[in-house]
Amino acid sequence: MRIAYYPGCTLKLTAQNLEAAALASLRALGLVVEELPRWNCCGAVASLAEDDLLHQVAPVRDLVRAAERGADRLLTLCAPCYNTLARANRLMAEDEEKRKTINLFMEEEPDYAGQVKVVHLLDFLRDDLGFEALATKVVRPLTGLKVAPYYGCMLLRPKRVAIEEHPTLLHRLLAALGAETVDFPAMTDCCGAYQILGHEAMALDASAAILRSATRRGAQALVTSCPLCDYNLGARQPDLRDRHGDLPELPVYYFTQLLALALGCAPEALRLDLSPPGCRRLLAERGAIAAAT
Repeated sequence: MRIAYYPGCTLKLTAQNLEAAALASLRALGLVVEELPRWNCCGAVASLAEDDLLHQVAPVRDLVRAAERGADRLLTLCAPCYNTLARANRLMAEDEEKRKTINLFMEEEPDYAGQVKVVHLLDFLRDDLGFEALATKVVRPLTGLKVAPYYGCMLLRPKRVAIEEHPTLLHRLLAALGAETVDFPAMTDCCGAYQILGHEAMALDASAAILRSATRRGAQALVTSCPLCDYNLGARQPDLRDRHGDLPELPVYYFTQLLALALGCAPEALRLDLSPPGCRRLLAERGAIAAAT
């Protein structure tokens, strides 16, 4: 099976571990992704202003690239990219007046009318492979690993582009990989997102509350699909502990890293060199990878 694929900017820079693990996993599953040629940044965050159509041009151009290749679906990994592309796609499909304005503005591009469906890897695995089938392909089950699935904002909000109504997809995926999932009250709370730039203290407090909620439920690790959440909740943990001295260390993984591990991909595919040291340490302690990997 082949599917058109949009990586987005961060996956080529600081979130290479999200992409590398995903691509290795898909190869292990016999799936082929075809990265869009000439893709551009989607804007990362959908504009909230009803009359701000200029910020829709970037994601629509990426959808045009997929349509040009005859694709009926476009696969994404990054939660903000999924959210931004899906919202732009619905606008083009449902609002005739705005669709006409955007197509006229992009006069050198083919007209686009929302004909490409934007899918996230999580619902792609659910709908095209199935979690029961996925479980049969696991060669290194994550047995005994207690993980907290963290959905954050952009997979579930707004409802019109949510990958599902209630948060279950990460739970079901991780269970198929053999892990024990831990429910916790903050699994759909915001980590602070881009407020880490302008209101750092507020964002650090929001992230600390999420990590504390997960650890209180006995989680050994947190699992996400968002590079910004990974940054706020994972990379910034030293700053979080400076501000909240009682906050324990909690490894944060991309769901694709645990997927690749369970499917028997080479440890190098997880790109743990880009994750905080605690991520490697936990897996090494469990014998899942060599300590020096």
